[in-house]
Amino acid sequence: MINDIWILATASLVAAACALVGVFLILRRQALMGDAISHSVLLGIVLAYLITDSRALPIMLGGAVIIGLLTAWLSDTLNRVGKLQSDASIGIVFTLFFAIGVILISLYAGQIDLDQECVLYGEIAFIPFDTLHIGGGGNLNDGFEIGPRAFWAIAVVFIIVLISIIVAFNRLQTVAFHPKLALSLGINIVFWHYFLMTLVSMTTVASFDAVGAILVVALLVIPASSAYLIAKSLKTMLWFAVGYSQASVAIGYTLAYQLDSSISASIAVSAGVLLFLTIAILQVQKWRQRHKKEILNSHHKYNRL
Repeated sequence: MINDIWILATASLVAAACALVGVFLILRRQALMGDAISHSVLLGIVLAYLITDSRALPIMLGGAVIIGLLTAWLSDTLNRVGKLQSDASIGIVFTLFFAIGVILISLYAGQIDLDQECVLYGEIAFIPFDTLHIGGGGNLNDGFEIGPRAFWAIAVVFIIVLISIIVAFNRLQTVAFHPKLALSLGINIVFWHYFLMTLVSMTTVASFDAVGAILVVALLVIPASSAYLIAKSLKTMLWFAVGYSQASVAIGYTLAYQLDSSISASIAVSAGVLLFLTIAILQVQKWRQRHKKEILNSHHKYNRL
């Protein structure tokens, strides 16, 4: 039971953090950038480990943020200088960085505690067995056990993301909805662009160990897209996105338990199903409104006759 609690808590934090930053990616039409960063930061993780021989969270975050920002900058540069389309620029950079990361893993597989399947698919069922200890006198395996390492990693990043959005909410809102107004007000759009890319990079690398890159992409895009369809303001969109992400975790975990399938894949499927259900409900409502309007118009015509 305690393992199930840790798994659900970790998945919920991953989903919430991805949903929050995903909202701004969707509003700025940069969903593909989230996909790019979630794959390219593999290179940052591998390089950070090779250079420092450590999997400490600050080191992993540092490597991921650097490569994430480099991905955003190179994509923008190829778009402006090379005159390539935006999506083509993003695709070129992230596939290049991801491929280099995979090559480095294959070359140093005996030294690196990472593998392609772990990074791509993740296995959240194993996180309760990689625990964090405090007070061990320098030995990470001694001292008092405080829970899974992945949980505390994403908990730290979630708090950073939440505080960042609360503090910078007005600036992020203006840049997302009114970029020209932001320029006229003297808001540095470039800074806030890379600020958002930093949050995406941090969220991605903190989620890698737990759920893998594929589910990270799903949670960055799908809950925020579902919320976009029904929300009337940025605040409600953030709340709806988090709600959809938590519903996906709950339904996905239940589905995985019943079918004895992959938890990460089940959560991603649940998020997609919720999106399609939302679209279907909205279409039914539109049909009813249109049908009701047609009935009223026919009554008006009959009365005139």
